[in-house]
Amino acid sequence: MTAESTDTWAGWYRDRQGAEAITLTAGGQQVRTRIRGVEYEGADFAVLESAGAGEALSSCVMEWDIPLPVSSDGKVQQATLSCLLTLGERPAEGTVGRAELSLTLHCGGAAYASGIAGSGFEEALDRIRRQLPTDTELGGRPLVGAP
Repeated sequence: MTAESTDTWAGWYRDRQGAEAITLTAGGQQVRTRIRGVEYEGADFAVLESAGAGEALSSCVMEWDIPLPVSSDGKVQQATLSCLLTLGERPAEGTVGRAELSLTLHCGGAAYASGIAGSGFEEALDRIRRQLPTDTELGGRPLVGAP
């Protein structure tokens, strides 16, 4: 991800108060979204913090899809990366609660899953990369957290 580029994806946010459509934006080494009028940002999806005086994200789920080019044998096809982020209850002392990220790449009739990862987005994506056939690569640029 370069400072000049910005990617935007539609998704859903759900918690005890209900569900709402959200937009996630990645650019300039930051991920951003607005939930119930509050701006959140961070270096990765799992570490989004209020950019102002909003509540911390806790006990919630966010999901979104990212279109992603995949090249195999010199041919490029569009795939979909389905993302599911679950944020656990936030401890009273205010530290970030448990974050579980699950990615699934849907490509050419197959699905490649990261499993549940407590790590960052790129690390979960690397789990998928290791499952792909030998001559298959994810196209594009890094999606979050890279200069």
